[in-house]
Amino acid sequence: MNIDLTDKEFRRLLDMVYIGNWVLNSARGNDRFEDYDIVQEKLFSLCGKNGMTALIQNWHGHIFPSRAYEDGGIHEAIADYEDAVFFDILAEELARRDLGYGPDELGDINAIANRMEDYLAEFDKNGMNNVSVDL
Repeated sequence: MNIDLTDKEFRRLLDMVYIGNWVLNSARGNDRFEDYDIVQEKLFSLCGKNGMTALIQNWHGHIFPSRAYEDGGIHEAIADYEDAVFFDILAEELARRDLGYGPDELGDINAIANRMEDYLAEFDKNGMNNVSVDL
């Protein structure tokens, strides 16, 4: 298979592959989806042939994204996504709790969405400052 990409498109593809592999494997410990690691390595190994050697490092005969790549903003993008997902999930869980819905109940989607909007507005304004848990 051949795909013609500009340098910019190739760089974007590297980011997408890295982020996808991060989402799939970062929390799996030693139980990683190795086939995704292999695809990532194949793509990053093309950096050397395309003048992007600063984006890779060789470790024990394998090609990995370099520290410069990882410190170049990709983890900020991942963190932004994680924050958004965290607050969306938290808002939905709190809305469902407030409306008395169990985890397997579909519930009134409009009521849930309206209650979620209230929570999301609060999170946008104050982050976690007003969240408390009684133990």
